Amino acid sequence: MLNKLNAKERSYIARVKELPCSVCDAGGPSEAHHVKQHSQYTCVALCEDCHRGSFNGWHGQKRMWSVMKMDELDALNITIKRLIGN
Repeated sequence: MLNKLNAKERSYIARVKELPCSVCDAGGPSEAHHVKQHSQYTCVALCEDCHRGSFNGWHGQKRMWSVMKMDELDALNITIKRLIGN
């Protein structure tokens, strides 16, 4: 990413990347998908396939997302719940 992250943003994103995938529950580490570009606190924990996979991924055909009946806000909700321990 081209923007410079402060220490708190880097720490937050690192914590997100430790989580399992918020779509398919594949174990971490995960990638941090930004719901809105440059908004560091709206990152979703996604495995490589659910993030960038050409068939299943958000940046592909989104098949896994359809199967799980999820959108970005559903996945963000799961990420946040896991971060706060609920």
